[in-house]
Amino acid sequence: MKICPVCQTQNDDAAAFCSKCGYGFNGQPVPQPMVYTDPKDHTAEFDPRDISDNKVIAMLLYLSSFLGIIIAALTSNQSPYVAFHMRQALKFMVAGSLLGILAVALCFTIIVPIACGIGYVVLFVCKIICFFQICSGKAKEAPIVSSLGFMK
Repeated sequence: MKICPVCQTQNDDAAAFCSKCGYGFNGQPVPQPMVYTDPKDHTAEFDPRDISDNKVIAMLLYLSSFLGIIIAALTSNQSPYVAFHMRQALKFMVAGSLLGILAVALCFTIIVPIACGIGYVVLFVCKIICFFQICSGKAKEAPIVSSLGFMK
C-alpha cells in the first residue's frame, strides 16, 4: 500500500495518482480539475458598483421594451452594464417586430400566425429569464436572441 504524503490516504501499489487528492506518485503533475465558464456570461466584465447602481434601469429594459430603451438611453449615464442589456433588449424588439411582420404578411395561411404567436410566447419567457438574471446581478446574453449576429 502506498500512503499519500499530502493527504495520508492509502492507495494501491500500482496507483499513479492518489485517489483522494490526485497527488502524482511518480513525480507527475497533479491533474487539475476542469473549470467550466459560461461563454455567454459577461458579469465579470462589469464593475460590481455599476451593476448595483443600474440594476433597476436594466430591469426596465425587459419589462417595457421600446419605452424602457428610451428611458435607459436617457438615464444610463454611459453605463456599460445598461448598454449591454440595451443591446439585448433591442434584439428582443427586432425579433418581435420580425415575427409581427411575418404574421401579418402571411396571415392568410393561418399556421404562420399561430407559429408567430408561439414565437412571441417564447420571447416573453426569455425576457422573464433575463429579468431574473438581472435581479441576481448577472449579465448574461439573452437566450435564443443571442445568436442574432447584430449588436455584439
